[in-house]
Amino acid sequence: MAKVPRSLAGLTIAITGGARGIGRATAKALLAQGARVAIGDIEQPLAEQTAAELGSGTIGLPLDVTDRDSFKAFLDQVEDRLARLDVLINNAGIMPLGPFVQESDATAQRIVDINIHGVIIGSKLAIERFLPRHRGHIVEIASATGKIGFANAVTYSASKHAVVGIAESLRQELRGSGIDISVVMPTAVNTELGSGLGGARAFKAVEPEDVAAAIVEALQTNRFEAYVPKSLGATIRSGNVMPRKFMEWVGRALKGNEVLSNLDHTARASYEERMRQTIEGGRPAPAAAAPAVAEAGSPAPEAAVPAESGPTDQDTEAAKREKEAV
Repeated sequence: MAKVPRSLAGLTIAITGGARGIGRATAKALLAQGARVAIGDIEQPLAEQTAAELGSGTIGLPLDVTDRDSFKAFLDQVEDRLARLDVLINNAGIMPLGPFVQESDATAQRIVDINIHGVIIGSKLAIERFLPRHRGHIVEIASATGKIGFANAVTYSASKHAVVGIAESLRQELRGSGIDISVVMPTAVNTELGSGLGGARAFKAVEPEDVAAAIVEALQTNRFEAYVPKSLGATIRSGNVMPRKFMEWVGRALKGNEVLSNLDHTARASYEERMRQTIEGGRPAPAAAAPAVAEAGSPAPEAAVPAESGPTDQDTEAAKREKEAV
């Protein structure tokens, strides 16, 4: 007999990085299930605008996932304005791309701060609230790169491997506590973050609504691993039992490495400019700002492919100041 999906009606759900892309689509899908939704984003005006557009009592709040005080204040406001927290969806993340040897230390640090430390901080704060209640659910948004390494995305892939590892370990550590863990791993997604990526023969890019549907299903069925598309899971599992050289040959034949290497920087210019602002100043450019658009065939902005000479002394000092600030 099929398991009856759990109702999400009335649950209070907080989504990080919820102002656009997967976060926004997930908020909309959860509202349709009757949940109360709060979205947090480092771009507070955009978070508020998205919340207003979604309606149904959605609230948009400021959130810097790299700052424990900011994250705690976000969750405090969620519980003050809605109700006690039932679900945290750690969705916030960035994806600067480019050859590893050309990646600046400031870029690598920012990826780690947001994609890994942000997940660690949020998960700890949620668990602190969930443990006394003996209930709660954390959804970690990872990626197919959390299971497979991709060229041109070394640090990003490492960060998503870390997210999968966090989810795997928390699942074991929290067994019997009443706290559930899910990890969602999509292939390339048609969002601003996924703009300008190359195409593979095996899988086409999915829509943010597809990822949102997988998140809803994971919450309803208490599914631990959710791949988007679902067929991705079978491919990854088969790769674990096949000889490495054979799977690498299959990957080359299907042009898997071209997904994150063969970039259209014109299509990706808006995201790359926003990442440059995020890495240099710790904050993205305002949503309404007109980004610099790279000409077709021009090199990527520094956030995607930094200068070959590596970080300058000024870059190092800026990174130190940024680290002290967050």
